[in-house]
Amino acid sequence: MDVRLDWRNSDREETLTLTEGETVREAAVRAGVGLPFGCETGACGTCTARLLDGEIAHQRPPRALKERHLKEEYILTCIGTPTGDAHLEVGAEIQADLVSDPWK
Repeated sequence: MDVRLDWRNSDREETLTLTEGETVREAAVRAGVGLPFGCETGACGTCTARLLDGEIAHQRPPRALKERHLKEEYILTCIGTPTGDAHLEVGAEIQADLVSDPWK
């Protein structure tokens, strides 16, 4: 299955071909594609991406995401495994979407 990655505010795009059970992060490392990451266990949220199309299943509960984030189609690439072809918005800016601006 293929996962298309689009970087926010950039023309950069990559397509990863994943093997069965492989996470997006694992496929990116194998392909030499740099994605933000931290804990690699779903706890920190550094690897947050936004699902634009397709379906991603988390291998364990995504502790860094709240229920509202999941409803808004955010996923964690370190524990996220696609169930078919998918399209993600990625990049360091995506994690900032998860934090509410207290000044608004």
